Amino acid sequence: MEVTWIRGVLLVVFGYLLGSVPFGILVTRLFDRSVNLRGVGSGNIGATNVARAAGKGAGALTLALDAGKGVVPMVLTYMLIGEDYLWLSLVGGAVFLGHVFPVYLRFKGGKGVATALGVILSLSSVTTFLLIVLFVLVVYFTRYVSLGSLCAAVALPILMALLGPPSRYCVTLSLLIAFLVIYNHRENIHRLLNGQENRLGK
Repeated sequence: MEVTWIRGVLLVVFGYLLGSVPFGILVTRLFDRSVNLRGVGSGNIGATNVARAAGKGAGALTLALDAGKGVVPMVLTYMLIGEDYLWLSLVGGAVFLGHVFPVYLRFKGGKGVATALGVILSLSSVTTFLLIVLFVLVVYFTRYVSLGSLCAAVALPILMALLGPPSRYCVTLSLLIAFLVIYNHRENIHRLLNGQENRLGK
């Protein structure tokens, strides 16, 4: 039990620190050192704004890295602790919070969508697949990436409760993720309601 707690605490700390790594800023500098990501578009460090600032390749790489940092600590938790959904939820929450409130950027991070995707993938592949399908359909028909993210966030706790692991910890984690993703999109919601949100490709 003591060993499990030590490993768990270390994994939570590792998850938060890895989640805090601002891959969006690093990738943008790699592709174009003259671009200040915070001063472009929405100023967000996520894949959508990176694509806007440094091109689709940079955006795709950022998406992969942000999702990947959600997966890695979860895989390590499975390896070192096992299928313990309390610790998996704590580590997943730490990674997600690290991305949203990164210590390296004075706790001003991204919206957490890609990192949340990596965490949820590690808990329920079926839930992840359905969320991706929902996101793609919404974006395809509306051309609003933010609306796709919001719809997926609303659906997340429901799908996790129905199709995810039989664990209240996982459902609680999904509620936390959904709340913060929606909260972090509050400016997008305002623009959507006023018809001012940028569509994909514009």
